[in-house]
Amino acid sequence: MLYRRFPKIPDLDISALGLGCMRLPTRPDDQAAIDEDAADALLSDALAAGVNYLDTAWPYHKERSEPWLGRAVERLGCRDEVLIATKAPTWLIEEPGDWERFLAEQLLRLRVDRIDFYLAHALNRKRWRTMLETGGLEFLAKAKADGRIGHVGFSFHDDLDSFKEIVDGWPDWEFCQVQYNYIDEEYQAGDAGIRYAAERGLGVIVMEPLRGGVLADVPDEVRKAFASYPIPRMAAEWALRHVLDRQEVVTALSGMGASSQLWENAAVASSARANSITTPERAAIDAARDWFRSRMATPCTACGYCRPCPAGVSIQGVFELWNDASMFGDREGARRRYATELAGHGADACVACGECVPKCPQGIDIPAMLRRAAEALG
Repeated sequence: MLYRRFPKIPDLDISALGLGCMRLPTRPDDQAAIDEDAADALLSDALAAGVNYLDTAWPYHKERSEPWLGRAVERLGCRDEVLIATKAPTWLIEEPGDWERFLAEQLLRLRVDRIDFYLAHALNRKRWRTMLETGGLEFLAKAKADGRIGHVGFSFHDDLDSFKEIVDGWPDWEFCQVQYNYIDEEYQAGDAGIRYAAERGLGVIVMEPLRGGVLADVPDEVRKAFASYPIPRMAAEWALRHVLDRQEVVTALSGMGASSQLWENAAVASSARANSITTPERAAIDAARDWFRSRMATPCTACGYCRPCPAGVSIQGVFELWNDASMFGDREGARRRYATELAGHGADACVACGECVPKCPQGIDIPAMLRRAAEALG
């Protein structure tokens, strides 16, 4: 495993691959319920591979991720080997006391007296305003000073101007977490935001390097683009190498649901150095990116923040099938799956209440997109 460092934390080695705890192994009877034996085994393998950065958050697995991670670290006796990162749920903050309440509960869930990396979760312009109004910055400074937080940062889902405002809004930010992959180079903070943050001394953590798994299982046209390079590689390796080629990026978070995925990604993170991609490699990645961008129906990354839908729509499932139909060309297969797998939970069940819209980190007008999906899949 290769390790990198944040500019403001020069004495701490952080693994180039981080374990994202949003898509852990689950039980077959409940996709939100963590299969703790399998998840423990995954964490054990991550440690053996040299991964030391563990990323969780309040809502992951319907609030079960943090408690599992606390128990798992305790069971494995690895607290001194790992860096635990979690996040304050900014969308639930309404008054100053909420910051203290959530941190206190997260310390209990994680069974620690110090959270190594603490982020304001999913900041956008509106939540940034709320953070300022409720004393969030003062709280983070206090919690860091009293030792309950090691380092402070934020994760982000909004436009570039909002990102710059947040970066410049507090000199004590140490790092940020942004969505970035070879499809989303200009999306949200994007390439320009990564450079902007790094120029101001912030370390950069990347989420969605495989775009919710889409870039790990690519269509034949994309495989052909990658085949133009003489050394055979898995699709996921191309995606991870693209992200880790950025010298600004400290770690790439991957939500790996199986040990096989972890070992494959760890092998990449053990050899992918910054600024190492060659011109032929870049040409192959560019060709793959252009193909995907020309065919995606919706920018959904399957993060699940829109759940639960009051009307019972499987928003993530609908968009996944719609994108599959668009990118892979199997519209009839997607329609059959839509009719069987999402019966009663399809796009036609949407009542346009709009409850999902402010929850979407990608800024998707979900009701409008569901109407289009219903036309394509119905």
